Amino acid sequence: MRHLLTVSDLSPAEIERIFVITEDLKTKHAEGLREALLPGRVLALLFDKQSLRTRVSFEAGMAHLGGSSLFLGDDAGFKARESVADFGRVLSQYVDAIVVRTGPHELITNLAQYCSCPVINGLTDYEHPCQALADLYTLRELVGPLAGHTLAYVGDANNVARSLLEGCGLLGMRFVMAAPEGYRFEPEYLEEIDGKIPGLEFEVTDDPAAAVTGAAAVYTDVWISMGQEGEAAERRRVFAPYQVNARLMALAPDAHFMHCLPAKRGEEVTDEVIDGPNSVVVQEAANRLHVQKGILAWLLGRKRD
Repeated sequence: MRHLLTVSDLSPAEIERIFVITEDLKTKHAEGLREALLPGRVLALLFDKQSLRTRVSFEAGMAHLGGSSLFLGDDAGFKARESVADFGRVLSQYVDAIVVRTGPHELITNLAQYCSCPVINGLTDYEHPCQALADLYTLRELVGPLAGHTLAYVGDANNVARSLLEGCGLLGMRFVMAAPEGYRFEPEYLEEIDGKIPGLEFEVTDDPAAAVTGAAAVYTDVWISMGQEGEAAERRRVFAPYQVNARLMALAPDAHFMHCLPAKRGEEVTDEVIDGPNSVVVQEAANRLHVQKGILAWLLGRKRD
């Protein structure tokens, strides 16, 4: 049994295997086929944060695979009615996998140690592995093998950025971040991840123009994540020079524009860019469905080998 809590929980070979499964299932989906790899299996969605892409893609994906899903909101009493240990031990007796979307990452790691079924991180404040895997799969569709290419990330060192860094490192892609001081990865984290992913190519700069030059993709995310509303004014001030606009994208004319969505148009990205010809945000969002089907098929053992 495996959990998927961070991208670095996976090996390069395991990511490639998930992508092979994804490609197979996506091709069949385009042909109108829904391969029922997981008949009778039940997926629990344990969410205490809002969601469009994560919830709908997992629910639809499980239905395509022949299984079913249960959405558990506040009424399930997670974190409130009983200990995390009791909750995890009991819930995992009823279902075959659990997707958790919450705030503190330690909450999902704590839950996972008590569950007898796979636990998947659907988002925490620390990582968003399903999003990053879908992003990297999308980019692979567009440019081929990722090794040797550069992903430029312009913005805050948040959960999505962390997962992308790890995925890029595992697949041999250079990761360049443009972010102001105080909004970058912690040195302790970089030291830890450098030890886990030998050959990781990472650079950080305060110059967005330098970051995007020569990149295969330019990625950004909101400046104010869920739970950071109290910092909104300061973050808007600090990140204003880091907006992805037509002027910045002109420095990387062949780069694909990527965003995990939802976007705050007019803040981290302009309408001209997100709706422009280089934008692949809809393809990214669509691939959440296909990659998560690949993850479920891999984790639940039907497509492991």
